[in-house]
Amino acid sequence: MSGTVLIVVTHLLGSGHLVRAAHLARALVRGGFAVTLASGGMTLRSMEGEPFAFVQLPPVRTEGVDFRSLLDEAGRPVEAGRMAARIAMLEALAARLRPDVVITEHFPFGRRQLAEEFLAAIAAAKAANSAALVLASVRDVLVTPKPTRIAEAHERIAGLFDAVLVHGEDDFLPLDRSWPVDAGLRAKLRYTGYLADRPKPAPSILRDAISGEMAPQDEGLEGRGEIVVSGGGSAAAMPLFELALAAARLGPATRRWRILVGRGVSEEAFGRLMAGAPDHAIVERARPDFPALLAGCALSISQAGYNTVLDLIAARRPAIVVPFDAGAETEQAVRAEALERAGLALCLRLSGAEPLTAEGLARAVETQIGRPVPAGGFRPDDGGRAVAAVKRLLRERR
Repeated sequence: MSGTVLIVVTHLLGSGHLVRAAHLARALVRGGFAVTLASGGMTLRSMEGEPFAFVQLPPVRTEGVDFRSLLDEAGRPVEAGRMAARIAMLEALAARLRPDVVITEHFPFGRRQLAEEFLAAIAAAKAANSAALVLASVRDVLVTPKPTRIAEAHERIAGLFDAVLVHGEDDFLPLDRSWPVDAGLRAKLRYTGYLADRPKPAPSILRDAISGEMAPQDEGLEGRGEIVVSGGGSAAAMPLFELALAAARLGPATRRWRILVGRGVSEEAFGRLMAGAPDHAIVERARPDFPALLAGCALSISQAGYNTVLDLIAARRPAIVVPFDAGAETEQAVRAEALERAGLALCLRLSGAEPLTAEGLARAVETQIGRPVPAGGFRPDDGGRAVAAVKRLLRERR
């Protein structure tokens, strides 16, 4: 056994932070660590059968892009008692585990409204084990806040954190593309590659399909030759889903569309999408075999969230990315533009001077289907580089 790890994460809008934290947890278990993952976001699925221990805190969430207002499961503003209970659970967990490594997902670069509980977990872990490593875990692109908050984050990194695991590639999309990196922060960055689970190979018959035309031999081969539209786990993709269905109605009825809708979309909204779908479009809930569907599609249309982009890179299929950019969100736009520069996708925007229309999306579909995707470049990493970085840091500490 290499040691004990405590990972603390709270996803608020979609599921990306929890998915990435779980990928990291599985990789650390494979590397010989005993891992406990404490999640403070909404329950997404059962964690039974995972190789790591899972602790669910009393959950909180947000509505839309208002990250300042925390809500409970019923959509009510969270009470002070719930926040105090979360902190007490984290402190007790850290005291019991006496972890060798504490990893905070996204904090202190974000989750400022939850700073008290992240700091409490770190303090409790250090009280139980003064030699504990404290690491931050972040995706490739961050949302740049106000200068005062940047200074606050840098102060916390300098005073509390031994290193920052950046789950990306510095030669593709370095952190300083979205966040100001000074000399002190740069010395603590450890790029781990794009973090994903070990890939599950898709059937070759799916990988070979590119035409996008419905044919008798397609029956029973879900995903083959389709236009697959996805939007992560939240309701933020509703505008994209509605636009995709409008574009489908403009295109040939021989071309099949599949719209995969996340669990964050209400049943009422899901029903509206189903009711508005033409005969050659399938609207269904997001599926665990999404990578296989993607591997056989003629074209992917999606947002540009971290995990979706990893699936795109692994599949190497023609793609259109429409980044979520409501409010002050810039993360997905930065990532989508990097994909376009690398020739891996066409980036279209829902907002701006020329917002995307159904007609524009239909035209883009015709130009992108069958377009070759460049070979080579990076592939998602199954966590091996992240685990190696943690082990190196532990050796240096010891």
